Amino acid sequence: MKNPTWHRDEIILALDLYFRMDSSKMTSSHPDIIELSELLNRLPIHDVRPDEVKFRNPNGVNLKLNNFKAFDPSYTGAGMQNYGRLDKKVFEEFESDTKRLHKIANRIREVSSDLDLANKLYLIREIEDEEKFEVKEGAVIYKLHKYRERNTKIIKKKKETEFQRMGKLPCEACMFDFYQKYGSLGYKYIECHHRTPLSEFSSTTRTSLDDLALVCSNCHRMLHRKVDELSVEGLRSILSA
Repeated sequence: MKNPTWHRDEIILALDLYFRMDSSKMTSSHPDIIELSELLNRLPIHDVRPDEVKFRNPNGVNLKLNNFKAFDPSYTGAGMQNYGRLDKKVFEEFESDTKRLHKIANRIREVSSDLDLANKLYLIREIEDEEKFEVKEGAVIYKLHKYRERNTKIIKKKKETEFQRMGKLPCEACMFDFYQKYGSLGYKYIECHHRTPLSEFSSTTRTSLDDLALVCSNCHRMLHRKVDELSVEGLRSILSA
């Protein structure tokens, strides 16, 4: 069996190194390529690796970097031609914004360097209906977002605080109230959404009560469909319109 195809996060990391390296020095023995290979093996993304020996090894990483040369207008040679569509798509997305690319890559590296956190992120499903939408900041940061949303201690505190203040727990986007709709079955039931934009998430992000919004299941799902850009207030505006 073949190893899984390269994920967006992996391509982002490879592309970031590509833009920082001298193309003439791209070899499997280069320390930066070896370091990237080690990082890719730590990413909390692929838990199934049929060929552990070849999985993102330095040879494979070097080939990936050389694939970018095929559609890099600044490269005068031919480049490798066996690139994937996602390689070209990510390249075109960040070609003129390498600063943002480097920022995202650094945050992915930061999260993955925390082995305890990375192991916890392995247990979190990546993206629901991932064929229908993608997270620009990458799966690792999205998983970190979901992990912060599942902090049971602070979620409980958020619900208690809001219930004491309002006497109920309506959705902050659409005002749906589970208790009003379902009676005792829905008493004090509501989900929590982390307000912090993915572009600001890092492994050092700490969640406060103000960072959480209480939302119904439907609104939470919609917020995650555009988790890069849609806020609770933005969703509320859509519903009002």
